[in-house]
Amino acid sequence: MPDCVAWVTGASRGIGRGTAVALGQAGWVVYLTARSSLARRTGHLPGTVEETAADVTKAGGTAVPIVCDHRDEVAVGVVADRIDREYGGLDLLVNNAWGGYERVNAGEWQEWTAPFWQQPKQHFDAMFDGGVHMHYTTAVLAAPLLLRRPGSLAVTLSVPRPEGDQPGGVAYAMAKAADDALAAAAARQLAPYGVISVALHPGWVRTEGVMQFADQLDLSGSQSPEGVGRVIAALAADPGKASLSGRALTVSDLAATYCIDAAS
Repeated sequence: MPDCVAWVTGASRGIGRGTAVALGQAGWVVYLTARSSLARRTGHLPGTVEETAADVTKAGGTAVPIVCDHRDEVAVGVVADRIDREYGGLDLLVNNAWGGYERVNAGEWQEWTAPFWQQPKQHFDAMFDGGVHMHYTTAVLAAPLLLRRPGSLAVTLSVPRPEGDQPGGVAYAMAKAADDALAAAAARQLAPYGVISVALHPGWVRTEGVMQFADQLDLSGSQSPEGVGRVIAALAADPGKASLSGRALTVSDLAATYCIDAAS
């Protein structure tokens, strides 16, 4: 049996790290990409791609950490070429990196919760240039690798479509609707090759970025990054997952299906 190979983007912290570790526990080979590294940390939040790699190895997986800015198409292509060269295909893409949170992670909570006409244009640009565009580019470059392994899975991390008066506002709602559309439209074109594509909607997840605003949020019933990761690992291993292709799935529903405690 060939190795099960995953590519998890935005893997230095949060859901990306939790997913990488969960896949490591299941014995996967996990390519980890993120900008934060021991040599250059981005922002004040903890976590680096090398530290996640150490956690994946400790969990029992094989970790391949690569420093990569997913806004740089050339750099993303280098990662895809390396996976092709070393394993010849890909079983799972977890399209998680999201630069749209940069400003709020830097402390701009008032901006994040302001009406859209009071938010700077950079807020919109971060959602699309640092979010949707990165997801699309990574999906494009990963698709040829997924096609070589029928039954492979592409997971686009999204959220239930926020209403305009919820945190993030109109630009965030637009961007997440675009992510859902990416997953659904890609599913139709990938289906003849046996490749599955879904959008995944976590609830509130206790990431490093979210926990800095814990006093301003109701986190009852929230999920852990590791819990979300275990759900993704279970979905990837589900022999019936093709029936879910094209859908926007919630972590809570999948956790119930797979009998996983996503809160822990």
